[in-house]
Amino acid sequence: MLPMAALAATAPGLGSAASFAILSAAPSGGGAVTCTTSTITGDVGSSGLPASVVQTGCTINGAIVAPVSSAVLSDFNTAYNAYGSIACDQTLTGTLAGITLTPGVYCFDAAATLTGMLTLNGPATGTWIFKVGTSGTGALTGTNFSVVMAGGGSTCNVNWWVAQAATMTTSNFVGTILAGAAITTTGGTFTGDALATAAVTLTNANLVGCAGSQVGGKGNEKQHCNQGVGNGPEGCDPGNSNQGNPANSNDELGGTPGNPGRKGGNDKAASVANVSHATISAAMVRSNQLSGAAGKGNGDHAMAAVASKG
Repeated sequence: MLPMAALAATAPGLGSAASFAILSAAPSGGGAVTCTTSTITGDVGSSGLPASVVQTGCTINGAIVAPVSSAVLSDFNTAYNAYGSIACDQTLTGTLAGITLTPGVYCFDAAATLTGMLTLNGPATGTWIFKVGTSGTGALTGTNFSVVMAGGGSTCNVNWWVAQAATMTTSNFVGTILAGAAITTTGGTFTGDALATAAVTLTNANLVGCAGSQVGGKGNEKQHCNQGVGNGPEGCDPGNSNQGNPANSNDELGGTPGNPGRKGGNDKAASVANVSHATISAAMVRSNQLSGAAGKGNGDHAMAAVASKG
């Protein structure tokens, strides 16, 4: 085990890009996602048109958003640049086979070619950040590479920033990749999000995004929508406004936003009850007046009549 200070790393937020298990954020509408005989659990986004997401024998358990909003692209690029500026705690070399790492920021100056089993040992609140290509260039390649979590650590608190492409082959990969080029996964499993500035390709693989993974990871927090008018689809959670009907609260599903001010609604019963109590109170005053003038019996009859109407 390489000694590091627990909880040393702080991961930048992904903003609205956190909604996606797969995101191809290529500039100028050049996004492309290709999924062949694979399963994806989570939302898939592309900066390209709907035809840029190609499925062949592929199951996507989530929404497909193409093209994604400019806010998603901006948030991804902001996060990618923020990861790039994080200072390194330690520089690594080799394949990482048989190594155990506690939370921290670990860097490869150039390319990283990984194989064997890497163990990440730390608490659920621990964060691991791996940076590949800090000298300016460098790709991440994993072949028969696996990542194992120990000590309660969360897979969605593992983050891989890559200067160039990331390629995983027959690996059991863990963590969210933010790649400066394409991401390619062939065979094996991928637990985390695959976010790239170019194409994302899955073949014979099973990817589970952070929003669909275990409790405790930061990816379980679904990005909430901007409830204003005219935002369009943002790949986010509209929440429970207007009793959970997004068509009445925002345009996330293409609906027409409604009036955000509720008139009546859930308070209707309370309002009726208040009116009834006020009416009965007035009747009690009138009843007392009648009792004084004509005796208690007349007051009781008046009170009963008003109560039956209320």
